[in-house]
Amino acid sequence: MVEVPGRDAVAAARMRLASHLDSTPLVPTRAIGPRVLLKLETAQPTGSFKLRGALAAMTKLDSRDHIVAASAGNHALGIAYAAQVLGMDATVVCAETASPAKLAALEGFPVELVRRGQTYDEAETRALELAADGMRYVSPYNDPDVIAGGGTLAVELLESIDGPMTIVCPVGGGGLIAGIALWASERDDVRVIGVESQASPTMRAALDAGQIVVVEDEATLADGLAGNLEPGSITFDLVRRHVDDVVVVTEAEIAAAMRALYNSDGLVVEGAGAAATAAVVSGRVPVSGTVVALVTGGNIAPELFARVLAGASL
Repeated sequence: MVEVPGRDAVAAARMRLASHLDSTPLVPTRAIGPRVLLKLETAQPTGSFKLRGALAAMTKLDSRDHIVAASAGNHALGIAYAAQVLGMDATVVCAETASPAKLAALEGFPVELVRRGQTYDEAETRALELAADGMRYVSPYNDPDVIAGGGTLAVELLESIDGPMTIVCPVGGGGLIAGIALWASERDDVRVIGVESQASPTMRAALDAGQIVVVEDEATLADGLAGNLEPGSITFDLVRRHVDDVVVVTEAEIAAAMRALYNSDGLVVEGAGAAATAAVVSGRVPVSGTVVALVTGGNIAPELFARVLAGASL
């Protein structure tokens, strides 16, 4: 059974990451309005927040461990970067349908890239098989140190902003929002709102059912949010206890947010990375006090991004 992390694990992760990562920018946005700030995880060395969790987990492991991970792309990039920095061996498993931009970036790292299946769930199955053969599996979300690494983002926010705040966070497996909500749980004036794609509302379905359930994924711009929760994932209970709400946005709303972030703020943001902004722009998250929309990733193929900007059918 996976250990459930506490706030002390987030604090420890912050200490471990201090020598590897700088705090990411917190900036105003013309795309939404003066009371909304953007936390730009696109400024991470791999272009995504996933690096926090990968480094937080791998800095605790034996350098002789051979790491294996399954990913839609950004967690794989985090694992690859961490392996390079820490001098560790790693294998990453991605679906054949993973973002070409993320796959191309992975080829620049000294890791073994395995392409398996048409969905994240199929890639995860293969990664778990490799783990059973002796590799050390690092989940993109169902891992206490990965969750603690995500929570370091909340540490930065709470150090930067006083007073009432709403943190709006994209949700896939729930690792990031679980860590953020865990750290923010002792502040009564901080609300944490999750955002999922309507094409893969896994966490929302689990909350509605009171347990983890299987949902059928549809194609989505937010590929980083797609896929079902691992049975028994500790993120579900952390979200249920500490997250104020999880809302769902449409594909059209995600695309509109990507265009707004580019046209108003000059930001190149992938679908999953724009989900929080989509929830605010659409009014699904009301603007009250200071609102921080997490821009969690910017790794998108140029061709797809151009189609989104042109308003083409996807």
